[in-house]
Amino acid sequence: MSLTAFDISRIANLARLELSPPEAERMRGQINDFFSIVEKMRAVDTTGIEPLAHPMATIQDVALRLREDVVSEPNNREANQANAPAVENGLFLVPKVIE
Repeated sequence: MSLTAFDISRIANLARLELSPPEAERMRGQINDFFSIVEKMRAVDTTGIEPLAHPMATIQDVALRLREDVVSEPNNREANQANAPAVENGLFLVPKVIE
């Protein structure tokens, strides 16, 4: 995949960026270089290869330090909602902010 100068100007417009022509050309080169690296990576056949849980797992055994998935805090919903200006069916009511 390769981006054109029009693609760069459209992306810059969507991002609300003003790029000078030299900046736009430099950006196009950098993004196209990135896409070429991605294409090379996608061309590698990875069938039958297990994904790594940690990048260091290729050179040493890594034991992930995961904590148990247990509840550690009490349910304080009623106490927290007691101070709320408006609550309905266990939910906080807030003013509409989008019209």
